[in-house]
Amino acid sequence: MPQLEDAKCSFLFCLGICIFICSIIYLKTTVFDTPQAKSRILTCRPFPQHCPALGHSRNGTRWQSTECHLEGYFMAPVLNCTQMWSDFHFITRTLSKEEEEYPLAFIITIHKELETFVRLLRAIYAPHNVYCIHVDRKAPEDYKKSVRLLAGCFDNVFLATVSERVTYAGFSRLQADINCMSDLVKSSVRWRKVINLCGQDFPIQSNLELVRYMQSKEWRDRNMTPGIKQPKDKRYRTEFQYVEADDSYVVQHKRGHKKSLPPHNLQIYFGTAYYSLTRAFVQFVLESPVAKDFLEWSKDTFSPDEHYWVTLNHIKDAPGSHLNGGWEGDIRAIKWKDQEGTTHNGCKGHYIRDICIYSIEDIPWIINKESMFANKFGIETFPDALHCLEQWHRLKVLQQAAVPIQPSWHLAHEIDTSQCCNNTAGLKSNLLYPS
Repeated sequence: MPQLEDAKCSFLFCLGICIFICSIIYLKTTVFDTPQAKSRILTCRPFPQHCPALGHSRNGTRWQSTECHLEGYFMAPVLNCTQMWSDFHFITRTLSKEEEEYPLAFIITIHKELETFVRLLRAIYAPHNVYCIHVDRKAPEDYKKSVRLLAGCFDNVFLATVSERVTYAGFSRLQADINCMSDLVKSSVRWRKVINLCGQDFPIQSNLELVRYMQSKEWRDRNMTPGIKQPKDKRYRTEFQYVEADDSYVVQHKRGHKKSLPPHNLQIYFGTAYYSLTRAFVQFVLESPVAKDFLEWSKDTFSPDEHYWVTLNHIKDAPGSHLNGGWEGDIRAIKWKDQEGTTHNGCKGHYIRDICIYSIEDIPWIINKESMFANKFGIETFPDALHCLEQWHRLKVLQQAAVPIQPSWHLAHEIDTSQCCNNTAGLKSNLLYPS
């Protein structure tokens, strides 16, 4: 009889295992293979083996990414926005009164790498700010639809009313920002300053740190447009006429015509295309005859966004102008090739157009710069660099928050590995949320 009982137990155990396996196969074939189900399967990106920004995990733990991505997620006809906010870890609540009382506006110009854009927007998003997205008119239609679908999940994110066919170093790049400014001044959000970004930027400072930096004594009532009087070796940019060719590059006009002098006897300055501008200055740009005439004059110059903003910011009558300003303003951490050995110790990734595309080994340098943003990142070439900085940035944001932290806001957890082999639920039941 004992042998019969043992055989019976063994049979029932095997039967139970078979039923379990068959159930899994059934569910996979009948549920998870449907188009609707496939659109909900998230793939978590492996966490970088070495992320210097986070330091070493504690004994018996390791970092586990909860940041997931999904091919085709934003290609669906409609989105469940609440689910999307959770899936992609958007922070949908203002984290402090200080930030709420100083809303910012952002202009983001993009044309490729949807995943990089989503991660940038996620990093800088706050419900009290406002975001204008300029999508290059040349971008693929599927890309435009995806961005539009994403923006539709937020009341304070929108696409520019007018889209340009943007050419590198062309006037169209400057016009894209102007288009967004025209939209932003109509926004119901009473933003205080506007910051422009491209799709390959990523923040170093948190939103709280940006607000505090904008309100610091040096910048409280000033525009930030780093630059100097135009050097002799840059005069070719504004002395001759240029045209955009094939929507891809800028060339000097074949007749070699020299340009007239700048309107209103303006002194030309040379600087960065990046800025932080007061709302009053933006109104000046859109309405002032001086600014309008200068914009028209700049249409056939080379890379006009590198002289337009900084020149206007040296006009006495311009709101928030910085007449004696130079290269001040920690607006971007960039490794330029010609500055190797002076301002940085070399690019650990590789250079494109003399600008470093960062690898994960560049992250310590980026963080130590303490700039507002870093440029440039390439998700297809060095994905771990962006992933590592993103995790570090999100941890800092959550540590500064003055509200309770929601579990979905975390991009990574420290996992207790001591039970991973003895407890199949160990990876989920032993999450150690970073403080």
